Parts: sequence; C-alpha cells; structure tokens
Amino acid sequence: MEIVGTATKVNIYIGDSDRWRGRPLYSALLEMLKAEGCAGATVTRAIAGFGAHSRIHSASIMRLSEDLPLVIEWVDHPDRVGRIMPRVVEMVAEGLITVQPVEVVTYTHRKLRELPAAAPVSDVMATEVRAVQTDTPVAEIVALLIARDYRALPVLDSGGRVVGILTDGDLVSRAGIMTTSLEQALTGSELSQHLSALKASGQTAIDLMTPDPVTVQTNTPIGDAVKAMTQRDVKRLPVLDAAGRLAGMVSRTDVLRALALPPVQAAPHRTEQPGSRAVVSDVMTHNVPVVTVDASLGDVVNLLVTTSQRRVVVVDESDQIAGIITDSDILQRSADNDRSGILTAFSQR
Repeated sequence: MEIVGTATKVNIYIGDSDRWRGRPLYSALLEMLKAEGCAGATVTRAIAGFGAHSRIHSASIMRLSEDLPLVIEWVDHPDRVGRIMPRVVEMVAEGLITVQPVEVVTYTHRKLRELPAAAPVSDVMATEVRAVQTDTPVAEIVALLIARDYRALPVLDSGGRVVGILTDGDLVSRAGIMTTSLEQALTGSELSQHLSALKASGQTAIDLMTPDPVTVQTNTPIGDAVKAMTQRDVKRLPVLDAAGRLAGMVSRTDVLRALALPPVQAAPHRTEQPGSRAVVSDVMTHNVPVVTVDASLGDVVNLLVTTSQRRVVVVDESDQIAGIITDSDILQRSADNDRSGILTAFSQR
C-alpha cells in the first residue's frame, strides 16, 4: 500500500518476556499485523528501561537474559489502524500503546500491479499456510486452531497432496466441538477437560475433514477463484502449484483486503472497478437475530443456539443498533455458576 500524506504511527511498549497464547507477544503481534495486510512494523529491543511498578532493566554483559523493554513501531493508513487497534489492545494485557498522526514524505517499495479480475491468485494468496496430515489427532488440531487463531487447515496425505480441508465449522457440525471463539474463551481447566475429551475420542483429521476440496492453481484468475468460492459457498480455497502441491490459501478476506484500502492520497481511477455500482444491501444478510437492550441472557443464548448466526444484533428502544453480542462474549462475561450450562447449550447446537 502506498502511503503519502497523513498516516498514523503506533508505538507499543511491552516486555521481552510477555506472552500471547504461549508465544512471544512481539512475534504474535507482528504475525497478526502481517496477516491483516499492514504496511509494516518494526520491533526494537532496548538496552535499558523501566515501566510502571517495575525496576530498571538493563542489558549488561552479565544480564543479557533480562526481561528487557521492547518497542513495536507501526506506521499505517489511519483507517486500518482504527480497524485493527481493538485486537492490539486485546493482546497487550500489560504495556503502553500510543498513537499519533505523522506526515509521510515518501514510502517506496516494489510497486504492485492493479488488481483486475484477470490477475493471478498468487498476487493475493497467503503463502505462510499451516497444514495437517490425515492422521493428525483432532485434539492437536483444536489446540492449533486456538493457539494460532486459524479458521481452516488443509489436510495432506502422505505424499503431500491436498486431500481435504478442515474448518472450525466442520469440527462444530461433525463432532459437536464448540467454535474456536468459544474455545478461546475457556479457562485453563475448562480447556484442559475439553482437550482430554477430544483425545479420548481417537478421531483424526480424516474423520472430520471435507474431502476433495475445491482448489485453484497459482495462475488461476482472481475472478475465477471468487466465482468458485461464491458457487460452492466457501470462504477460502487451497492454492496448488504446477506440481499439484500446496502453495498457499486464498480467502475472501485476502481479496477484499487487496481491494479495500486506497492510499492516503489516492490517484483517480481511470476505469470503473468491478462492484462499484453495487451497494451493501445487495449482498448483506437480511435475516439476522435481533434482541433489545433489556433482553435476558436466556433469550440471547436461545437465539445463538437456534440460528446459524454466531452473533446477535442489539437494538435500543428506537430500533437503533446499540451493539453486537457473540457466543464468546456471552461465555467471557457469564458468572461461574452459569458457564457449565451455557457451554453445554453452545456445544449441542
């Protein structure tokens, strides 16, 4: 993305020992920012520093393993920063985050081509893809989905060929496993019990995967890939190289991300872009579950259990949208004595 003009600079101050789901926090933040298509971020390790309620940390010769301060600097389009900031705040449990406008004089990098429908899938696909084998235990797959925030995993045979795809939806519909967002909201003991039950089932990827998934080649036009996703009602497709091996994954999000954000100072378009005459009402979901702000917890849980949507829209007395409630919101905010019943209800939908 080209940035010229006013951008937003974010500084994130954390410690070297900070963790996010068992991984270094700085690494998890960088991976998340990269996955979201951010312009770039840099991690700097300090030689000394201190924060609130802590002593001075120093990188002396004898204490190189000290928990030194880290600073992540991220400069990007203001709209993108605003969209991603809630996830950053969620991940930084302890630390400092600052935001300030900056004037970008120049930002040079390899020029990217326009994104016409005939451009190859390789222009937008994700290349860092984690896959599992047909005999990978389901408990291991669930742990991976939780730790890395994946939503789908290609399944490979012993020869490295894609023979299936396993999504969190497959786990929910075929094994009664709760959604990844719910699993991420479990306490440590609840998650341990959940994974123990999955291990006892003895199920593997081949038992739950969708076999013979729709795939595309690296040179498949983006327009054809989008059509395939629409016709088959899937959100992502494995991408194969010329030898038939897994080269990446392309999702609707990848395509939208490539199209959505213009540069801060965008050059005028000479041609009309596909979909420019469409409006949101043409593609939105009309039948969504709705509750009022005074609805009971039971009403919301009942809607989440009995509809295919995983979120409920909340409206005020004037029918104006006041917020959205997801299944994980319910679990995270529920009282301890309610959690067991709620987990049971969500697991059986």
